[in-house]
Amino acid sequence: MNNSNSIDFSSPFWKAKYLLIDSRLLTAPSQTIFFALKGIKRDGQSFIEELYKKGVRKFVVTSDFDEGYKYKNAEFIYCLNTLDTLQKLTQYHRLQYPNLPVISITGSNAKTIVKEWLYSILEIDRNVVKSPKSYNSQIGVPLSVWQINEKHDLGIFEAGISKPNEMQHLASIIQPTIGLFTNIGSAHDKHFTSLEQKVKEKGSLINHCDYVIYCKDHQLIDAEMQTKSCTCVTWGYDQTASISIKNTENYTVNVVYRNTDYTLHIPFTDAASFENAMHCATMMVHLGYKFSEINNRIGKLKSIPMRLEKKEGIQQTTLINDFYNNDLGGLQIALSFLAQNQEHKSRTLILSDLLQGDTDKNALYKKVHELCNEYEITRFIGVGKQLQAHQEIFKGLNTSFFTDTNTFRKAIKNKSITFSKELILLKGARQFEFEKVAALLQKKIHSTQLEINLDAVTHNLMFYRSLLHSTTKIMVMVKALGYGSGKTELANTLQYNLVDYLGVAFADEGVELRENGIRTPIMVLTPSPDSFETMRMHQLEPEIYSIEMLDALEHYLEEEDTETAFKIQLNFDTGMHRLGFTEEELPYLFRVLDRLKNKVKVTGAFTHLAGADENIHDLYSKGQIESFKKTTALLEKNIGYTVIKHCLNSAGIVRYPDAQMDMVRLGIGLHGIEVNGMKQEDLHTVATLKTVIAQIKQMNTGDTVGYSRKGVVKGQRKIATIGIGYADGFDRRLSNGTGKVIINGYLAPIIGNVCMDMSMVDITDIPAEVGDEVIIFGRNRSISTIAKEINTIPYEILTSISQRVKRVYYMEG
Repeated sequence: MNNSNSIDFSSPFWKAKYLLIDSRLLTAPSQTIFFALKGIKRDGQSFIEELYKKGVRKFVVTSDFDEGYKYKNAEFIYCLNTLDTLQKLTQYHRLQYPNLPVISITGSNAKTIVKEWLYSILEIDRNVVKSPKSYNSQIGVPLSVWQINEKHDLGIFEAGISKPNEMQHLASIIQPTIGLFTNIGSAHDKHFTSLEQKVKEKGSLINHCDYVIYCKDHQLIDAEMQTKSCTCVTWGYDQTASISIKNTENYTVNVVYRNTDYTLHIPFTDAASFENAMHCATMMVHLGYKFSEINNRIGKLKSIPMRLEKKEGIQQTTLINDFYNNDLGGLQIALSFLAQNQEHKSRTLILSDLLQGDTDKNALYKKVHELCNEYEITRFIGVGKQLQAHQEIFKGLNTSFFTDTNTFRKAIKNKSITFSKELILLKGARQFEFEKVAALLQKKIHSTQLEINLDAVTHNLMFYRSLLHSTTKIMVMVKALGYGSGKTELANTLQYNLVDYLGVAFADEGVELRENGIRTPIMVLTPSPDSFETMRMHQLEPEIYSIEMLDALEHYLEEEDTETAFKIQLNFDTGMHRLGFTEEELPYLFRVLDRLKNKVKVTGAFTHLAGADENIHDLYSKGQIESFKKTTALLEKNIGYTVIKHCLNSAGIVRYPDAQMDMVRLGIGLHGIEVNGMKQEDLHTVATLKTVIAQIKQMNTGDTVGYSRKGVVKGQRKIATIGIGYADGFDRRLSNGTGKVIINGYLAPIIGNVCMDMSMVDITDIPAEVGDEVIIFGRNRSISTIAKEINTIPYEILTSISQRVKRVYYMEG
């Protein structure tokens, strides 16, 4: 076994194009090294057999892997820690290019967008290698740096940390020559004692840089950077900054650089985009570009949707939008997201030319073709002169090629190219303006939409998983349309993250999941006897909760002759007094189970805690837990085998860690709502409900707004009508000032009654226009806040969102 420091990375074993940590991303098996990383629930070594069958022959494993003898033609490197070996290998790889200038970006926010903007303005005349999407972690950085080859003359890599002592690993891999510190904020605060400590930790990336670029107005960053030995290249309103701002007016910024006045044209006025653009402009100044050329390139920057979005398309299609960049790494990530969607539809890739500066376009597009085959793309549409010139490479696929986006859009409009029942990935470089293609392919429905952040779902799942023992299973509830978020899409994400069970309310919900490729065990909480056959056919486990349901089950099984036992779960009433067997009914239950012992298999037993979210009920809840333990002990004694025991919901996971038993049931917590209020800061917001302003009116004293004339105007007011009403799930109790929405960062109160399809808000002191976005709830206005305003619970707010409201699923970049 090798320590990472003793491995000879110059040996032939390490000659490979691809480093793989995720079996789904395999593209060229013979050119791949698989690193079997270990996670909380996922051990990469369990995928070795699958990858070997697909042709991978090089594996990096830990000492506890003792099955190497099974793979006669494979090579194995055994080490203490596979992640450490991955990092040391890529550190060695970086050292092979000592003259390559590398920009590395750190900070609390905007690392990815600054990187993408820098790439877009520098790849015009440089061969740039960069991090795919937001690959800035302990794993992402090594995979990014491995892309470096002899053709590149500039690297741009992100570096992100969430805990102390992480940056030193990333710095040793990236070995940057130029650092860029975006800003400092509250992200990941809980792992640092102060902002000063966080700045110092992030700033350690700069220790060996020749130059560092940052805004001098950030005093904590400036103080830390002044301790470095590198040259500081700064911008800001501080007159000692390298590029000092004299004044700004609309999009014009007058600056002084080396005692000379210049004008910069920044195409943004919001503070965040302005800061990001100034970072880019300052970098260009440092790299020697003239101000005229800087303005030319900066002026072409556009706001970037930093995420993959999944939307409903025309003609029963599903559309996945990813058009803020287009390079090979980003394409592979987007195809991976496509692959996680198990919908039984053919897969179509609409791709623009790749603009990553690779001089060997033939080899580049052969790699694209390999990816198409790996991810089972059945239809390929290429947009751009490069792809059209290399169309011969894509033989074997159903292909179409267009010289530019306008030509492609005309073909869609005149129906010379059509789409139906397809899963479509739109992947294009910014200059191809694929958002215009998306507008044609997206289903035209209600302007109100519920956005679901699948990265936040994963984060929240991992948070709750961190509270559990390693042996405790997780059932996630996806009933009621996944708490309004969409059960099929959530189930795909949860299945990938290896949850142990899914919970649905009715059998037809479980059937729909099965028909959409979900293989995870599923429990049906409120089954009906007439669905027993359906549940058995689709391997769904019904909850049996009463004598009547038990008798119906026995009657059904009397007519069945099968060798496979019907899996069921039992609900025991320990004090909720809703559903479940009572203590008095146990003898009858045990007698029936004995009669059915060859026909049923009890996989699980559970109970519901009536007051797990309030400490005033602690004594009662603990009594329920003890009662459940006694009941399940009797159950297991009578049936002669153990079952999966579970009693904790989201609130209980936090409040009663000693009662985890074999499994817990995660519901509202997955959606970023911690009902105890004890761990809310650890969760991420999953759902954002938004609409737009439909009309704005000027109104005077005495005018009334809405039905029943409940909204009475006092003084001169500006009233906006927004496209959401109670038919969308926007509760009428929010009428007449009770509820508020966010418009351009300001709270706007509801005026008058909420209507069926519309509501009105007072925007008198808010800068707003028709078409502006309106946030009902999201990161800056929580569902819990709205629930308190109308004296209800977050569950009701979430599950009330109408099915006519469009769901948009996305992953952050």
